[in-house]
Amino acid sequence: MYSSFLSPMPRVVAHRGDSAFYPENTLEAFRSAAALGIDVIETDVHLTKDGEIVIWHDPTLERNTDGKGTIESHTLKELRKYDAGYNFTKDGGKTFPFRGTGVKLITLSEALEACPDERFNIDLKSQEAEIVDRFISVIREHDAENRICAASFHLENLRKLRQKAPDILTSITTLEVIPLLLREKLHMLPASFSRKIIFQVPVRQYGITVVSKRFVEEMHRRDAVVMVWTINEESEMRRLFSIGVDTVMTDNPRLLIKVAEDMKIR
Repeated sequence: MYSSFLSPMPRVVAHRGDSAFYPENTLEAFRSAAALGIDVIETDVHLTKDGEIVIWHDPTLERNTDGKGTIESHTLKELRKYDAGYNFTKDGGKTFPFRGTGVKLITLSEALEACPDERFNIDLKSQEAEIVDRFISVIREHDAENRICAASFHLENLRKLRQKAPDILTSITTLEVIPLLLREKLHMLPASFSRKIIFQVPVRQYGITVVSKRFVEEMHRRDAVVMVWTINEESEMRRLFSIGVDTVMTDNPRLLIKVAEDMKIR
């Protein structure tokens, strides 16, 4: 059992749950990931029209449900009517095994309740500032401060979250990563960071290599954590762990668990 989000260091993060085998970001995907023994479930949240924190990745419903429109334009009750397993397929659209089986969108509260022993990495997708207070409220209601890390591409919302709830762990976003990456490449990093830095980054972005052996070593010297997304190839999983990356996020947690155990880092 973990003592905090970072202890023991998470190695295997299930991207949107066990999303290769179950509809992503659903209770079914989360429960399967938990049963596999993953370290962290990665997920995404939006703010509904009536102020509920609902789990979903896309801003719209079309890709994975039989509904249409944005999450933010629906109430939670309206969202519950849609089939969240409607478009899931493993054979290129020949079959849809979860269609009509009762898979629904869920709230963050429901996910925390259903998986009480799991750590969650939660990306705040809504740009509206209101999501911050509601998010903090849900985390407090479930005493989940110790088992979550919050992320967002919206820097202002991350800043508000850090100010209002400094005890809730956050990763740094793209606008914060870029200056550090440039300083690392120019050998101009400070000797230490003023707070715990958690990177959640791809191997490459905008044609630039982000995660290299030197990058990992330099950030580890400053007590930073390097988490990499989203890796599904075994050779790349092994390469990243071999250069010292702390955590890998994947759509295939079964494979990543095997790799981490083979390499004796988990």
